[in-house]
Amino acid sequence: MKAYKLININSSDSSFLEGTVPEDRRIETNYFFRQSHFDKYQLSAHPAPRFQYVVTLKGKLKFTVTNGDSFIIEPGILLIADDLHGKGHVWEILDGDVWERLYIVLPENGEDHFNPIK
Repeated sequence: MKAYKLININSSDSSFLEGTVPEDRRIETNYFFRQSHFDKYQLSAHPAPRFQYVVTLKGKLKFTVTNGDSFIIEPGILLIADDLHGKGHVWEILDGDVWERLYIVLPENGEDHFNPIK
């Protein structure tokens, strides 16, 4: 599965890697929840609140990191949020005003099985 991973590159900046997560892999998780509303902190630049997968069910979004680079997330593309410190990232909905998603929380220091594209 195609994936993007948000990462910290120093104590204050976020960046991202493009890659994949393999199929048929058992992945340890803590819990998951569904969300379609937006918490106030999500509407401006923010670091990820926890190490997690974000699975978009409906919506198309542009994520932008500290240096201005961006990528697109839509159903079928996994987001791994691991930029837990600093300025963080911002996002904007590209089509409509709906973003339905699942947050799958991973154990702290757990394995995300991300394979970066080199």
